[in-house]
Amino acid sequence: MKKQVIFIHGGETFDTYDEYIEYLKTTEFDPDKFKPKLWKDSLEEELGNDFQVIAPVMPSKYNSKYNEWKIWFEKTFPFLENNVILIGHSLGGIFVAKYLSENDFPKKISATYLIAAPFDDTDSEYSLADFALPLTLEKFEGQGGKIFIYQSEDDPVVPFADLEKYAKALPTAKIVVFKDKEHFMQEEFPELIQSILQLRKEGI
Repeated sequence: MKKQVIFIHGGETFDTYDEYIEYLKTTEFDPDKFKPKLWKDSLEEELGNDFQVIAPVMPSKYNSKYNEWKIWFEKTFPFLENNVILIGHSLGGIFVAKYLSENDFPKKISATYLIAAPFDDTDSEYSLADFALPLTLEKFEGQGGKIFIYQSEDDPVVPFADLEKYAKALPTAKIVVFKDKEHFMQEEFPELIQSILQLRKEGI
């Protein structure tokens, strides 16, 4: 049986529609954000034939709403087997953390990876709106399997201080710090691939 991996991508969120419109008007177009192939696009290829990657395109990526994402995320549940691996990048990371802190996941989770995930918006210019985390992540820690928190010191989007907040809220998580990955928008991510393959080798 193939090992299943669910990947949740990032997005933008705003407190009001007017703020979203202002963002669209003032943000410069960056062609580097639309590279034809990033590490997340080649996960299944890199992991190999023993893995199935499920990567739902979440609703309204540029004006994301937690409840919309929650509904769409739960559409994957009928297709899942036990011992699934969850990966959340950026806003997808805090989405996974929030969902698993507030809801019972229907299958056993073997591991969860939060990559460049914001913890709150106190040290940043952006708002997390309805993606804000609950007061405790205890439920997430109890059902998230082996939890990994990946962050880069030079991330221009998510403050590095958020890593320490996750470490405090999830004391059993494995913290992995990079120096030069920025917001993890590179074409390859061998460290993640190796970590997942090692879990498979260990029977996790």
